[in-house]
Amino acid sequence: MTRGKRIAWITGGGTGIGEAGALALAAEGWTVVVSGRRKTALDAVVAKVAADGGTAEAVVIDVAQAADVQAAADAILMRHGRIDLLVNSAGVNVPRRRWDDMTLDGWNQLVEINLNGVLYCMKAVLPAMRKQQDGTIINVSSWAGRHVSKMPGPAYTATKHAVLALTHSFNMEECVNGLRACCLMPGEVATPILEQRPVVPSAEEQARMLQPEDLGRTIAFVASMPPRVCVNEILISPTWNRGFVQTPANRE
Repeated sequence: MTRGKRIAWITGGGTGIGEAGALALAAEGWTVVVSGRRKTALDAVVAKVAADGGTAEAVVIDVAQAADVQAAADAILMRHGRIDLLVNSAGVNVPRRRWDDMTLDGWNQLVEINLNGVLYCMKAVLPAMRKQQDGTIINVSSWAGRHVSKMPGPAYTATKHAVLALTHSFNMEECVNGLRACCLMPGEVATPILEQRPVVPSAEEQARMLQPEDLGRTIAFVASMPPRVCVNEILISPTWNRGFVQTPANRE
């Protein structure tokens, strides 16, 4: 991209993939707005960006609250006049994720954050992007958004499949307005969400997984494409893909 000031809004920007995306984009000259529920984590990312000579700011929100999401988008537009890129990276899972122990509260939490939150953010930036006749959205789904397996659980798998469908439906309607969305579906990534698993992978196992910076580079790649290019989806995994390899952790 050779255009002037570029504004990126990243949810889930305080840790993991969102943080890595913020650092990678800032390194390429984007002004980055990171959002999440924990101000301390967001401020730490802003400080990292600044230390590397980039520009970033933090907006604390809970993506499950539609009014808060809209207020955040309005504030970004008031301050910067545009939003060129939205990265929906906020996401959770719960330890009780099997049919025999899942709860309705757990199901609702995942739907509210992993799916509704994505929709709320997309809706919030859509009018501005339509007015610009330009804009990119990257929805971070999961390998579980393409392949069904037991380990992530039914709620996580269902929401991530829905994000893939949401992304393609957006492209079908909004391509005529110059907008494009990418569904990013990573396999296992060594991020803090792994702490929510019933069995947390070992340090050795996590070292073989995708690392946050791998996804940061991928986000920056999609964001760097010219407006004529829509990267509809990316399915990316570790070379040592535990879904393909029989191990004690995934043998059930």
